[in-house]
Amino acid sequence: MTAMTPGSNIPLTAMRVAVDVAAPVRLDVSGLLLGANGKVRSDDDFIFYNQPAGPGVTYRSGGGTAPDAILVDTAALPAGVERIVVTASPDAAGQTFQGIEPTATIRNADDGSPLATFTPPSLTTETALVVVEIYLRNGAWKARAVGQGYANGLAGIATDFGVSVDEEPAAPPAPAAQAAPPAPPAPPAPPVAPVDPRVAPPAPAAPPAAPAPGTGKINLDKGRVSLQKNQTVSLVKGGRPLLSQVKMGLGWEPAYRGKDIDLDASVIAYGPQRNHLDSCYFGKLTILNGSVKHSGDNLTGEGAGDDEVITVDLGRLPAEVSGLVFTVNSFSGQKFTEVAKAYCRLLDAATGEELVRFDLTTAEPQTGVMMAKLIRQFSGEWEMTAMGEFVKSRTVRGMVKPAAQAL
Repeated sequence: MTAMTPGSNIPLTAMRVAVDVAAPVRLDVSGLLLGANGKVRSDDDFIFYNQPAGPGVTYRSGGGTAPDAILVDTAALPAGVERIVVTASPDAAGQTFQGIEPTATIRNADDGSPLATFTPPSLTTETALVVVEIYLRNGAWKARAVGQGYANGLAGIATDFGVSVDEEPAAPPAPAAQAAPPAPPAPPAPPVAPVDPRVAPPAPAAPPAAPAPGTGKINLDKGRVSLQKNQTVSLVKGGRPLLSQVKMGLGWEPAYRGKDIDLDASVIAYGPQRNHLDSCYFGKLTILNGSVKHSGDNLTGEGAGDDEVITVDLGRLPAEVSGLVFTVNSFSGQKFTEVAKAYCRLLDAATGEELVRFDLTTAEPQTGVMMAKLIRQFSGEWEMTAMGEFVKSRTVRGMVKPAAQAL
């Protein structure tokens, strides 16, 4: 195994390699696919925990007990992609690398055998690093130790490699949606590419979502929408309510070196007077005549992607259902300060297309959180509002009253 120094390179003896980056603290590791011009082709070339797969490149979570890694299959990379840079930054916002120098290990992805290691020297104020790169030279793939630091975090790296970074100030919270009358207009959402909790996301290929003409509301006409806390989106496309099956995916990971996180996702259904109709959770997987279904309990929170999924057939919901509140609880008593990267996302159940996303970027030492709510309007359309409200409750039963008050 080779111990690399900044600027040194090695030929790759394996077509599939994994680059894991370890440090004394939890790191966010990502990969970018670059062309001959040194730029990404689109936001799809930014691979990280919220967008874990791209052509020939995959993000692998360490689950909080092992380093995160970027896997590169050089034979599967698209024509025109000549370089993959692997980046890392501390999970804690604003933390520098001083005193927590990371070590990257390049491995044969098929058998796990190490090919080389690299520890960047003399780090101080850097909050993000380009650690190593896999690159094509004269028809052969190689690995180079880089160790280039950025004091302005992953945003600096993103800018250098052509990822559009949103630098607009955060919009003020929108009023919460009500069952009656319809909620006041919500402010526009930020761009809709996958969200890193500390870095503005790459810009999507389509323009950001904008209010529909004559309505003043954000809808789905412009494609995927990313919400901030208290923002609202109308589930309308082409002027018509979305009356099809949707899925609410909820995900989380343990904090660095944390134990398995056994969280429970649930949805609580209410009537027009905020009266509790029923709750769907791991102990009751189907409610409301099968119009709401739960995927089942996830006991660890480990791995990329949604940990638990709740499917809702909006068109089959009983008429008396006017509100749904999606919650997550820690029955084992672990607080949300021990949880990393919690999010919820609404998907079209038929196509798997992500429609709306909300990333929980703050945490409180509580055992429950109300993630989002869906409210039926008098017009028949549904609106989704990002919540992110923490509650002291280990079970969905204890969420019924505070969720009703939040409608």
